[in-house]
Amino acid sequence: MPEIPDRILRLKSVLERTGLSRSTMYRKMQNGTFPQNIRISTRCTGWRESAVNEWMRNPIFYDRCDGCAD
Repeated sequence: MPEIPDRILRLKSVLERTGLSRSTMYRKMQNGTFPQNIRISTRCTGWRESAVNEWMRNPIFYDRCDGCAD
């Protein structure tokens, strides 16, 4: 069975899914408690759907560096 590629979500979709305000989401990104956005083009960013889904499974204990090498 072929693997489904990870979708890129735009800001509006991420805010609707998470229920966060824009400022809260960006503050959480700075603190490392929300997935970082990725650059799609010069003036366009998005978030990996898998990263947003992971955050939604456990938002209180999410750490974007979980599993990072020290």
